[in-house]
Amino acid sequence: MKETKLILSGADIFFECLKREGVEVIFGYPGGAVLKIYEKLYDIDWLNHVLVRHEQGAAHMAEGYAKATGKVGVVLVTSGPGATNTVTGIADAYMDSVPIVVFTGQVPSHLIGNDAFQEADIVGITRPITKHNFLVRDVKELASTIKKAFFIASTGRPGPVVVDIPKDVVLAECEFEYPEEVFIRGYKPTFKGHHNQIKKAAELIQDAKKPLLYVGGGVIMSGGSKELELLAKENNLPVAMTLQGLGAFPGTDTLSLGMLGMHGTYWANQAINNCDLLVSLGARFDDRVTGKTDTFATKAYKIHVDIDPTCIDKNVVVDLPIVGDVKHVIAELVTEITKKPQIDKWWEQINQWRAECPLSYEKDDGKLRTEYIIEKLSEKTNGNAIIVSDVGQHQMWIAQYYKYNHPRSNLTSGGLGTMGFSVPASIGAAFGMKDRPVISISGDGGFQMNIQELITAKAYNVPVKFIIINNSFLGMVRQWQELFHKEKYSFTDLSKGNPDFVKVGEAFGIESYSAESPAEVDDLLNKILIVNDRPVLAEFRVEKEDLVFPMVPSGKSISEMLIKRLNPNRMV
Repeated sequence: MKETKLILSGADIFFECLKREGVEVIFGYPGGAVLKIYEKLYDIDWLNHVLVRHEQGAAHMAEGYAKATGKVGVVLVTSGPGATNTVTGIADAYMDSVPIVVFTGQVPSHLIGNDAFQEADIVGITRPITKHNFLVRDVKELASTIKKAFFIASTGRPGPVVVDIPKDVVLAECEFEYPEEVFIRGYKPTFKGHHNQIKKAAELIQDAKKPLLYVGGGVIMSGGSKELELLAKENNLPVAMTLQGLGAFPGTDTLSLGMLGMHGTYWANQAINNCDLLVSLGARFDDRVTGKTDTFATKAYKIHVDIDPTCIDKNVVVDLPIVGDVKHVIAELVTEITKKPQIDKWWEQINQWRAECPLSYEKDDGKLRTEYIIEKLSEKTNGNAIIVSDVGQHQMWIAQYYKYNHPRSNLTSGGLGTMGFSVPASIGAAFGMKDRPVISISGDGGFQMNIQELITAKAYNVPVKFIIINNSFLGMVRQWQELFHKEKYSFTDLSKGNPDFVKVGEAFGIESYSAESPAEVDDLLNKILIVNDRPVLAEFRVEKEDLVFPMVPSGKSISEMLIKRLNPNRMV
């Protein structure tokens, strides 16, 4: 008996593909070019569609969902402004290697290039900021294109993929056939590292006197945290993490040196300067870590493990490259190491640096400081919350003072540094992770950039705890103005324009509170942390002129760290 082929419209094919990819939630906003898709969506009960209030919010929600779960985040928007509004989120995902697939509507094929209503060349616009993108020209290509999009986004070094679908492709019909496998010429990610190179790396670790593990977000993306913990603990190796790598190794463990780089700990950066073997695992030697590259870890033999061969020697030339999935490479490395390195003296030196310059802040002047809030939050959640930080001073204080105990817990915009990331990304994370508290922390500037998504949080009663660190400044920009721009605070003072954040939260229907003294912090954190069935907001009005230290000035060596204010006559 001849098998009956399904004849489906492009809109039906779209949803059938999502179902086969196991998609459970999408973040979107309707419009003319995708109305047929939304018409079909009306009758679909197996897919959770989250109606955002701005398409940038949709992209960041998909990022938050992907970062928290490890699954592909999915976005659906219309053509023209709907598509272009996602660009910042796409660029952010590209910089931080986040797997998202963004479906954009497009004007009918025969109108492409004619400046039709709500037309934008989103494929051309996003080409430099996507891992790959597609314009679907024929409905017969739609299913295979969607299959490729999810495959590309989630394999190798993850990243964003855009699929642009013209309106006529959505309406057209064809036989539906979903490919079981994907073959893309020239795209074959390397998962297993070269055995001889791994064996050599193991020998180098065994013989090192001053080894250091430099851990990036790739360890978390690959699911390699358990393997990393085994490697470090079995061999007593110190672990320094990038901003995106925080949580890959428990922050409370004595082997953890915390974050390295521009606002890293003094002892982590001193370890970088003095180690004789630097083992980079899933990190890319970005400028916020290395500072001046020709002075970075000059005494060290450098090993670099990365799944993306284009990252090898891109910023810092290394001695031993290993291309492969970092989880598999670390696992093999563990089995190849047959004796522990003798590094007791190295640990004595590291602990001496810890004692010389610990993280510290003023605690006895009665002023409310962000560091205190983060310390309290870390204690109350035992390092088990998902913290979604925005960009700026608070982001660095979180990296310094929150002790993450699990991977996929530190969600932040690293490479692009996108203000406005936290509010929508935390909502996306909450849709993906329902068994852990999700806490959004933003500065007063960044909070206002995607403030409209509070409506989304309230509409779905997403149990995110929104925290605003309000210093009435664009704090990090102000810090640079004080230190490097003659204390000319040009357009960074927000005190005359900030709203009453409690009233704003209440206007969105969200229970909201405010505190301005250290004595209020404990009770307010307790109050918001017990809320698990709806969003809640807490504003903390903190000291306006605090600076984040340590700090490596841009373009300087990480040995040139500032640990206090340059002007001793200013407040400390």
